[in-house]
Amino acid sequence: MSSEGGKRKKKGVPANAAPQPVRVRTVKEIAAIANVSVATVSRALQRPEIVSEETRLRIHEVVKRLGYTPNALARNLRTARTRLIVALVPDISNPFFSEVIRGIEQVAYETGYSVLLGETQSNLVREQAYAVMVAARQADGIVTMFHRIPSIPFEGRLPVVNACEYVKDSAISSVYIDNVAAATNAVDYLVTLGHRDIAFIAGPASSPICVDREQGYHLALERAGLIFNPALSAVGDFSIEAGERAIELFLSQGHPFSAVFCSNDEMAIGAMRALISRGLRVPEDVSVVGFDDIRFSRYTSPSLTTVAQPKNALGREAMTMLIELLNDPEVPPRKRVLSAELVVRGSTGPRRDRAA
Repeated sequence: MSSEGGKRKKKGVPANAAPQPVRVRTVKEIAAIANVSVATVSRALQRPEIVSEETRLRIHEVVKRLGYTPNALARNLRTARTRLIVALVPDISNPFFSEVIRGIEQVAYETGYSVLLGETQSNLVREQAYAVMVAARQADGIVTMFHRIPSIPFEGRLPVVNACEYVKDSAISSVYIDNVAAATNAVDYLVTLGHRDIAFIAGPASSPICVDREQGYHLALERAGLIFNPALSAVGDFSIEAGERAIELFLSQGHPFSAVFCSNDEMAIGAMRALISRGLRVPEDVSVVGFDDIRFSRYTSPSLTTVAQPKNALGREAMTMLIELLNDPEVPPRKRVLSAELVVRGSTGPRRDRAA
């Protein structure tokens, strides 16, 4: 009896036996069963949109049957990549940046990256906190939409690209528009409409692009033989309220003006609001030009004439440049200048005599 029990025990599995280890499937094994290359399996799992439907379905059927789960941690250790980038934006409430971020996100998704959005509120401490993530290998790189580059204790070339703004550091790649030319073109247009007393609402002087837009304003006045009137110039912070305050200032000083050029659309919207609240008509009494062409500019009443920046393209190009840098740290830095155009809408018209 004990002999039979022993035989049965040999045939069965002991009750206290250790569980057998689960076999870990590999991408190479998936590829062999699906009769495709290892690279095709990787593409089907990470970027399925670039693999044919037939191949993708075949691979996913094998993956499902074998219970394969990609080991993201192991993959990141092999490549020394987190597949995460940080997009630093000074003010998330500014609608201009939302379209730039969308361009960044599109390229990130297409190339297997994720985006962490960091609002800095133009605060150096907040900028630095996000920069430390790169030094700690918690993120691969940064796209910054600010004129300052955070300090990163990093060996080799900084994995940073500047979008919309630019820095003078030749080692940092940047993508932006020619703000001097764009502003000059906008004021030139007002001059062709017969305007001679053209007010200007500038952005923060700490921003190089704001300095450039102011330079463009002055160049256009000089080219037209017009004398700059300091009483018709104010500095704002890109907000709607700043545009309103500037118009109140101009009107309180009693200097006549028939047009206003603003360094961004939000200040232009504020300027129109203040003018209309004072009983002035836009554009019959005062023409208004903005800068950026945010989505809301076409829905104001009247719709806003503005300089259209290629916002989505700025984001896409910045992310593309960052990926190039991450793939090859020796790639030469470059400054890429995209084109902008003046979009004429209802807020501008020929200069008229208000007394008429």
